[in-house]
Amino acid sequence: MKRILIVEDDPDFLLGLSVRLRAAGYSILVAGHGAAAVNFAGSKPPDLILLDIGIPGGNGLIVLDLLKADPKTASIPVIVLTGRDPAAVKEKTFELGAVAFFQKPVDNDELLKAIRKHAGEGRAGNKCVNEGANPSSVSG
Repeated sequence: MKRILIVEDDPDFLLGLSVRLRAAGYSILVAGHGAAAVNFAGSKPPDLILLDIGIPGGNGLIVLDLLKADPKTASIPVIVLTGRDPAAVKEKTFELGAVAFFQKPVDNDELLKAIRKHAGEGRAGNKCVNEGANPSSVSG
């Protein structure tokens, strides 16, 4: 089963995204802040990372830079999500190594298409692991 690490601090967005991805057959890992994301990715490398730019514990651009600088995580595809003005961050995310960029609110079909392109198809299952996130925000 393909594993996706979601780095997101908005519990409503996280819940909706997690439900959709589990239904598509992906195993979901959750990090609610930057330090957890870097640690989790280094110790339990996922097949893909969905990274919100506006996360606590480290600007998402710094997290992306750290992930791409570490040989253990450099090859993991990262899709960036943001509610910020895309003009301010989109170019920088690609310079740092992101494979795709989505402005919130996200078109779920387009996001799933990008995930499948970069991580492959999910399979049946609904495992969810939380690290540094509010456990009540995602059921699994």
